[in-house]
Amino acid sequence: MKMRVLSLAAGAVLAATLIAAGPGQPAYAAPVTITPGTVWNDTAGNRIQAHGEGITKVGGVYYWLGEDKTNGSPFQNIRCYSSTDLKNWTFVANVLTRQASGDLGPNRVVERPHVIFNASTGLYVMYMHIDSSSYSERKAGVATSSSVCGSYTYRGSFKPLGHDSLDDNLFLDGGTGYFISEDRTNTKLQIYQLSADFLSVTALVATLNQYEAPAMLKIGGTYYLFGSHLTGWSTNDNQYTTATSIAGGWSSWRSFAPSGTNTCNSQTTAILPVAGSSTTSYLFLGDRWNSSNLGDSRYVWQPLSISGTTVSMSCQASWTVDTATGAVGTGGGGGTGTSIIRGVGSNRCLDVPNSSTTDGTQLQIFDCNGGANQTWTLNSAKQLLVYGNKCLDVAGQSTTAGAKVEIWTCNGGANQQWNINSNGTITGVQSGLCLDVTSGATANGTKVEMWTCNGGSNQAWVRS
Repeated sequence: MKMRVLSLAAGAVLAATLIAAGPGQPAYAAPVTITPGTVWNDTAGNRIQAHGEGITKVGGVYYWLGEDKTNGSPFQNIRCYSSTDLKNWTFVANVLTRQASGDLGPNRVVERPHVIFNASTGLYVMYMHIDSSSYSERKAGVATSSSVCGSYTYRGSFKPLGHDSLDDNLFLDGGTGYFISEDRTNTKLQIYQLSADFLSVTALVATLNQYEAPAMLKIGGTYYLFGSHLTGWSTNDNQYTTATSIAGGWSSWRSFAPSGTNTCNSQTTAILPVAGSSTTSYLFLGDRWNSSNLGDSRYVWQPLSISGTTVSMSCQASWTVDTATGAVGTGGGGGTGTSIIRGVGSNRCLDVPNSSTTDGTQLQIFDCNGGANQTWTLNSAKQLLVYGNKCLDVAGQSTTAGAKVEIWTCNGGANQQWNINSNGTITGVQSGLCLDVTSGATANGTKVEMWTCNGGSNQAWVRS
């Protein structure tokens, strides 16, 4: 995201090296379920810390590199995890770690690490945003390693052709490398060509309108460039542009996620192709930043639908991916799974006040924070559960507009059953009324009730 006293590198692009799988590579697992926005642990049971991420594929293994935010914003480590199925991730190493002084020293900004492979030198080359805690330096840093998840040698930092460099990414097109970064001073997004060894910038190839969190993809002869508006820690409706040449002819920017969902309440970090035996799917990788606790920022990954120059994405509560075949499966926004429930009109979450577990506590909207009191699970019985044992409930089994919406011990009643509809509404099975933010208000603490469905944004919700 933007320049701020406590940083966040926003924007990442896929740096994927596709190498034929060799002997001894781990086998792919069966199809797995991805649940965006929940806490993701590695195979040792520890929370994955790899924010502002990029994923590089080598042989049959995916390597996820990103920022360690365990202790907040200042640089700690760049971590690397490995997986064959995109769900079960094993921590491999801290490939860059804090040093006593210099660019990687205490209280430094090191964000958005992305890696591409240089076939001529045999080195993996990492670029990242390097800065002071006040964001006054705005430089690009470079490091190299002989293996994707090995120890990286830091080679220093610079301003590409004298320009500021904040949010950044890399893109490999054949054997040519490109560096993409936000130039804050000139309010532009710049695309640079890298030198033959990828260690420096040789030319400014294209200048676009200012976006951060850049991520580039190429399918056939079409380039797709994704980016985020500048709204601080807050999410927004990210956009994309297309062209048939990196150097120019970029289309107007347009949204790809449902309007008002703030990109499923996340920010672009990378676009990942998943190439398998039957098809190639494309995944959006995003971060949902928690500014009050960066270590608890969540990963939001969703399948993309791409047809020609049109890209779209829905906000799935859960979905499946099979890395062996390349296929993804989606159950629609109404599918079972665990998620937050965010009001489109307010951009605030369905919330149990003060994390109460008392039957009869009326629901409200409140700033989204990923807490247990904002985490809802839709099960096959059409119940929406919080804390695992309390149900979203219409008080007194009322079917009258204005009825109180509360939590109550799950009992199987029809007043605890809900339909998640494709138009964004959530309706009570018993009453047919809509889950509604009272009077269309958007302030923290506004009560939630049942009301006659009217198409208002205070009755539209996104699960993500």
